Amino acid sequence: MSNKANINGKVWKFGKDIDTDLIIAARYLNTSVAEELAPHVMEDADPDFVKKMSVGDVIVAGENFGCGSSREHAPIALKAAGVAAIIAPTFARIFYRNSFNMGLPIFELPQSAEIAEGDEISVDMDAGTITNKTQNKTYNFTPIPAFMQELIDAGGLMNFAKNEVEGK
Repeated sequence: MSNKANINGKVWKFGKDIDTDLIIAARYLNTSVAEELAPHVMEDADPDFVKKMSVGDVIVAGENFGCGSSREHAPIALKAAGVAAIIAPTFARIFYRNSFNMGLPIFELPQSAEIAEGDEISVDMDAGTITNKTQNKTYNFTPIPAFMQELIDAGGLMNFAKNEVEGK
């Protein structure tokens, strides 16, 4: 069971094939400090994204989110900006794993195109449901495997490993 079973937030929509350079542009990769990356999340796709969104909001995108380079900066920056989760039909495999390693929950939902920008949604990670409160629709997704959920609950792989070493 998860410690953080629910995510509630406003939806921000992006298209398909959002690559890691759109998530955080290469010009900012001279640092891996999360707080320095956060203000630049998605700025080449939407220059005002970080100013418009609120902590706890959710990105809903098209297929192949996180394609491109394998940079860990992308999930680090998204999480630091306050994005609570990402929902898309598919994710690039390296981005998928990097997201869990950084403690950023992502959910594969084939019907993500039905969710509109501005909708209010709720994700129940334990039940494997996404409820669109605005449209009064609920979708099922395959729940996150227990180990991956432990990574999310710990805040990422480094925190998980630290907790394991310390016997927490």
